[in-house]
Amino acid sequence: MSGKIYEIAVIDDELEILKMIQKYLEKSAKYKVTTFSNPVVAVNSIEKGKFDLILLDIMMPQMNGLEALEKIMEKNPSQKVCMMTAYSTLDKVLKSHKEGATNYVMKPFSSLQALESKVQKILVD
Repeated sequence: MSGKIYEIAVIDDELEILKMIQKYLEKSAKYKVTTFSNPVVAVNSIEKGKFDLILLDIMMPQMNGLEALEKIMEKNPSQKVCMMTAYSTLDKVLKSHKEGATNYVMKPFSSLQALESKVQKILVD
């Protein structure tokens, strides 16, 4: 990876998850992380081309991740999005790929290092 600083948005209704991911990724000078605990606010404030990657939880009360993904992809069809889910149901994962998600990661994360490896892989692909 180059000296570029990657802009990453994390959308999850669990504040602990947001803080944990932000703190871990920003340890490295490679990432600037913006967090959103409300997917409706996130979808409305994400501008085309602003983020190199969006980490998006599937299960949220205000708007589920698949609905948020659909709205994000309407704004920017080339946006890289990685779905995060603790509820690994094949149909949701397949639907997220159909809607344009780049990849997915299971929660709880096996390790934050594994999450960062997935992030790096998506960013350079």
